[in-house]
Amino acid sequence: MSPQDLLAVFAGGIVGFSLGLIGGGGSVLAVPLLLYVVGVRDPHVAIGTSALAVALNAFANLAQHARAGNVKWPCAATFGAAGVVGALIGSTVGKMVNGQHLLALFAIVMAVVGASMLRGRSGEGDPTVRMDSRMAPRLVAAGLGAGLLSGFFGIGGGFLIVPGLIVASGMPILNAVGSSLFSVGAFGLTTAANYALSGLVDWKIAILFIIGGVVGGLVGMKLAIRLADRRGALARIFAVLLFAVAAYMLYRSVGPLVGLH
Repeated sequence: MSPQDLLAVFAGGIVGFSLGLIGGGGSVLAVPLLLYVVGVRDPHVAIGTSALAVALNAFANLAQHARAGNVKWPCAATFGAAGVVGALIGSTVGKMVNGQHLLALFAIVMAVVGASMLRGRSGEGDPTVRMDSRMAPRLVAAGLGAGLLSGFFGIGGGFLIVPGLIVASGMPILNAVGSSLFSVGAFGLTTAANYALSGLVDWKIAILFIIGGVVGGLVGMKLAIRLADRRGALARIFAVLLFAVAAYMLYRSVGPLVGLH
């Protein structure tokens, strides 16, 4: 394996580890890792490749939540179907945006993700919730909005999808996390397919990234069990990391425009 191949596995392992350890936020690191660690030069290729990797990892985690009965399928399917339309639109627009400008906007999204992780999550909700005619429009609207942003930036969007499902349906956080993985996978595949049609997916790196993500995810889940009472602190540490990476991305993307380097 070449040094770049090893770095792709390593970077995937970092994303998988963070997702397994704290259950969110990790996929937003995929793009900067591909750009600044693996050495992918084109921001659009990094976005397309990470979208594929994030999608497949999401479906793998979805299977585990489904076996545990945590997925509210009617709500997940409605939200996801609307979001796929949004992801198709968002990814189409994203391909047309200048790569450096896209990275600057992506860095802002990373800061928002970090802020959302600092807020924490509530476990309250109605575990018996069922979709009805009043809930469906809310799910469609929330899914469309989350899909637009997910497709535009090539991210999993779990930090948008989870609260979107909770607000639209009133389901508990555990069900929202499990159900969100269906949308994360569907949005990611839509974005990846759109980018692949334009030749903006590096398939070899994507496969290596996914392999690393699976291994890292297993390690992260095992460590999460041991550190269950400290996951709040870990999430705060990870949020600070996101702020730091976002600042670095802004420096790399906006710096040349304002004469910083």
